[in-house]
Amino acid sequence: MSAGTGDGGELFVDGIGRGRTDRVETGRGAVSGGGTAMFSDAPDGAGAASPSVVPASARPGAAGATGAGAASVPRPRPGGGPARTRRAERWAKVAQRIVPDDLEPDVLRVELTELGDAFRAYQRRPEADLAALADLHDRKARAFASWADVTGDASLREEADRAATAARTTREMDANRRGILLDGEGPVVERLLTRGQGVHLRNVLEHIRVGSPLPEAEARLAVLMITLRAARAGTGNVTGQDLGGWLQGDAERVLQELVDVGWLLLPEDVTADDALTSRPEEPTPITVPTLIPTQPRPFFFGKVTRARLSGWAQKVVGDRKLRKKKAAAATRLLAVYTAAHSRPDGCLGGTDEDAGLALDTVASFCALRPEEVAEHAGLLVAAGWLAEEADTTDGRLRARLAERVLPLSGLF
Repeated sequence: MSAGTGDGGELFVDGIGRGRTDRVETGRGAVSGGGTAMFSDAPDGAGAASPSVVPASARPGAAGATGAGAASVPRPRPGGGPARTRRAERWAKVAQRIVPDDLEPDVLRVELTELGDAFRAYQRRPEADLAALADLHDRKARAFASWADVTGDASLREEADRAATAARTTREMDANRRGILLDGEGPVVERLLTRGQGVHLRNVLEHIRVGSPLPEAEARLAVLMITLRAARAGTGNVTGQDLGGWLQGDAERVLQELVDVGWLLLPEDVTADDALTSRPEEPTPITVPTLIPTQPRPFFFGKVTRARLSGWAQKVVGDRKLRKKKAAAATRLLAVYTAAHSRPDGCLGGTDEDAGLALDTVASFCALRPEEVAEHAGLLVAAGWLAEEADTTDGRLRARLAERVLPLSGLF
């Protein structure tokens, strides 16, 4: 490391010599005035330049200098830095706030410190856990309220209020995702659909109720299942196993009728009979022109929701007990409609205890007359789909899903 004088006559150490020495050689001429020495070895050992003022007693020729024409250059402290630097300190922090070391009571300081660690640990989790996050927000609300009481800081009280709101919102999100009641009175059931997906499902059902190209139940069932396959791009794939499971002995006739009215397109060299013999490794491509993105579309949702809705419908239509009872298309459509329009507790209709569903609307979707709905509801009771006999008085359908069906509730 070498030293010299700058343009203003100040002393500098430029760090380009052959190594650090205990003495500084002077450059041309005398050095006068206060000087600033720049060292390349910063106190923290990081190599950043750090200014150091050379005291007057260390200047060449000054009284008390250590030797003639030399100044003593300070060495770094053992261990690479001062005994206490801000960078070396580890402050306890929570929500971007430093927890004072002398905060009283001590139990509050410990809770705030542990809370900050808990939030940071949650952020490192590979998957979200909304229930755990809501609990953390609750802890934060209580801790910050106590901190505000101790210090009188109004901003801490505002932070506590925000945390309480975040806890409620997060808990509602978790309830919506799992389909449980916030008051804890409902059954804790793992639902196949979220509330948002349930809304999309009911939009699809209403679209089919008012716009099915053919009026009979078998055609409506086929339109429902194919629509869910082609909902995003207007195209999809089906196999003979799919069609046979949905329509049983009517599959070829219904498929051909949908092609004849122009609602469904098959490849030029593929017939309805060919589609019935297609295997999973070579499915039949299908196109629904009204669902192609270049046309005005009746609904919009992503590929995850499309797959979830299609899987949901497949579970309902292919329910083992419904197949065992050889349920007709109208009965299975009623199963679809009741599940999609049930609350988390399984009751049909809105929030009112006796709300039920409009009988005319149910019958319209299922291709039935209103007076026929009760008969098909009885078949659902026999298949264990509904828990009790349906009530069809006053133009309303009132019933409740069986416990085994609750995972399929549309969370109305």
